[in-house]
Amino acid sequence: MDPEKGSSQIVKVTPFQQILASCTGAILTSLMVTPLDVIKIRLQAQRTPFPKGKCFVYSNGLMDHMCVCEEGGNKAWYKKPGNFQGTLDAFFKIIRNEGIKSLWSGLPPTLVMAVPATVIYFTCYDQLSAFLRSKLGENETRIPIVAGIVARFGAVTVISPLELIRTKMQSKKFSYEELHRFVSKKVAEDGWISLWKGWVPTILRDVPFSAMYWYNYEILKKWLCEKSGLYEPTFMINFTSGALSGSFAAVATLPFDVVKTQKQTQLWIYERQKSLIPRLIKIAPACAIMISTYEFGKAFFQKQNIQRQQF
Repeated sequence: MDPEKGSSQIVKVTPFQQILASCTGAILTSLMVTPLDVIKIRLQAQRTPFPKGKCFVYSNGLMDHMCVCEEGGNKAWYKKPGNFQGTLDAFFKIIRNEGIKSLWSGLPPTLVMAVPATVIYFTCYDQLSAFLRSKLGENETRIPIVAGIVARFGAVTVISPLELIRTKMQSKKFSYEELHRFVSKKVAEDGWISLWKGWVPTILRDVPFSAMYWYNYEILKKWLCEKSGLYEPTFMINFTSGALSGSFAAVATLPFDVVKTQKQTQLWIYERQKSLIPRLIKIAPACAIMISTYEFGKAFFQKQNIQRQQF
């Protein structure tokens, strides 16, 4: 037996190392994908300016966020629609006129919510997958589906109340005392379940996506490894598998995404013509960057663990 192969089967990546790998992946994905959505929103604002005080949904491929339109406010990455002829024209004009930092002006809400949600999601998936493989065997094809469903279900459930609170904070400047009064009043009037408003449409979209994504990802990764004659997937195999599986899942769950959008509060405004292309442009690279970075991080930690075991 190859000693390195045997060691990789014995030495596991710890949950803490999985958390570090998923956190790194979420941050890197946010950094690389956020400019795409900043440009899209600026182009959208140019065509149909957002009314003051109204909201729109911002999605970077990791999570959806509500952004409130306030003229002259700090959330001004869309307040100047500009005069853009297209995506590349918007990219260069924003850099020239406003500085390169403006391309990442949608980053804070992503880091606040998407990073913890992604950490919970990916860590739970790996832990549950390992548990199911120990019970059902390594070759059980249903494991990615079950683990993907449970992991996404858990992540959405944990994050839902935080998303509601963050949305409220983003809609208006609140002190912590005012925010506490708002949450207390909402719980007193509608019960604790009110903190999970929006949970059902999110689950209806994200859980099917997760099941299809992980199933296709594991199948594609294994197939590409076999075609390449490799035992372990490379960074590019993970990247390609993530992009393709994310695209497949995005196509299949587009109707669920439309339902989720239509069920949002009336304050939210979305694109009038919700097509597949904008969804793919965000989700495919986000899935590819996230999973390849996550797998790279796990491989790095596994090598470190093997070296420690040898010494």
